[in-house]
Amino acid sequence: MLYLIWALPALAVIGAIASGLAGTLPASLIGLATALAVALATAPQLFGISDAATALLRGAWIGWIVVPYILGGLLFWQMAIRPGDAAMPVETSLPDARARRRLLFTACYLIGPFAESATGFGIGIMGTMVLIRRLGLKPIELLAFSLISQTMIVWGAMGSGAVVGAAFARTDPTALALRTSLIYLVFNILWLPIYWRMAERAGIHADWRERASEALWLLGSLGLAIVATAFLGPEPAMLAAFGPAIVLRYLIDEKPDRAAIAAAARRMLPFTLLIGWLALTRLVPPLNQLLQTTWSMQPFDGAPVWAPLFHAGTWLVAAAVLTALLHGHQRAFPAEIAAAWKTGRLAVLTVIVFSMMAELLSRSGIAGGLARGMYDTFGVWSVTVTPMISAVFGALANSGNAANGLFMPSQLSLATEAGLDVAAVVALQHAAALSLNMVSPVRMSIVCNLAGTPGHERDAYRAMLPFVVVIVVVLLVISVLIATRLM
Repeated sequence: MLYLIWALPALAVIGAIASGLAGTLPASLIGLATALAVALATAPQLFGISDAATALLRGAWIGWIVVPYILGGLLFWQMAIRPGDAAMPVETSLPDARARRRLLFTACYLIGPFAESATGFGIGIMGTMVLIRRLGLKPIELLAFSLISQTMIVWGAMGSGAVVGAAFARTDPTALALRTSLIYLVFNILWLPIYWRMAERAGIHADWRERASEALWLLGSLGLAIVATAFLGPEPAMLAAFGPAIVLRYLIDEKPDRAAIAAAARRMLPFTLLIGWLALTRLVPPLNQLLQTTWSMQPFDGAPVWAPLFHAGTWLVAAAVLTALLHGHQRAFPAEIAAAWKTGRLAVLTVIVFSMMAELLSRSGIAGGLARGMYDTFGVWSVTVTPMISAVFGALANSGNAANGLFMPSQLSLATEAGLDVAAVVALQHAAALSLNMVSPVRMSIVCNLAGTPGHERDAYRAMLPFVVVIVVVLLVISVLIATRLM
């Protein structure tokens, strides 16, 4: 009975969202209130009001750390892309079938993930769909290809999910992102044949040479992203890796003249300067140390440090301001700030609330108690259960942060209790929390409306089912390897 009471916060959130009675934010508030009541009444250790207040403040601090990523990323993208009809460098003419195929791949696997890494919130879907509309695809084909932009979500929204997940797991964000990225590398390798089949069915054909080229581009780009993660951290990694890849692809495919290159360079200048500066802040030791120590704050032991001059979100906002000045769009800035807040406020408030809830469950000992209960019931095989639940919840909430907030503390305790590889369990949990976001009800609704097929979510899920099957199989195999200590 006690375990059921301890599980009430998670059950309340899942029930509220799954029933359709509440959205993600109201459900998170219900979960937070339930967690507070359960922690104060039934915590397995001494846990009073002052302890709860400290846990809530600590959780709010963890959530706050990612707010500049979210709002800064949205604001920068809006100022860099929307004003003046700016655009990503991509083929402007489609003279033959090969050009059509290359545009499709570039939009789905390079430009879409690049846009998603800068902003999150499915912006990559919109960017991909704008580019591939001229291929004459059927609506269901259009939405399915657009969702492929979400396949590298581990770096989405400036890698903010890794920052939050690492805070819950008490580990380093870069180490977590690196381990998780290897799982996503496996996902993408197995997803590529599904993409090939979709393209053939859509009438956008390719011979084996073009398919080999696509495989090399995908592996090379992901390899660069993983290397960039190791050296730069998860925040700027995708921008630093995919930005140059997009430019190189454009030069190879389009073979532009000097005037076209100059125009593309002007359009990409804000991204070039931002990526270059973020790389310098990570790679130049004296600059790195100066920015990390100037005005840095860490009000709670073990919580993330807030170093405003090192935080990528600060430079996203600065880049947005400079871009507005460069383009002469100062007057549009207030409206763009309002638009960024309107788009990102739900995510901002939700991540803060779920962070507070996670800290309550962790600091009160409830997460550890639940983990011990699962271990007593299922043994080491309990590590195979939670990732699946977490993946489904992440999809329902449209948030890996929400899923990590609910399940990361208990997974961490479970790994410790069972003597498993803690780093592997944490990476599996993080990968699972993000994995089904690409087919979340929110993203499905967005993509169906953009494709002109509102109410056809069932058809969209049918089209994306092969991707989901790969996710389930890979997560299950990895969890079994961890449980049997083969990984």
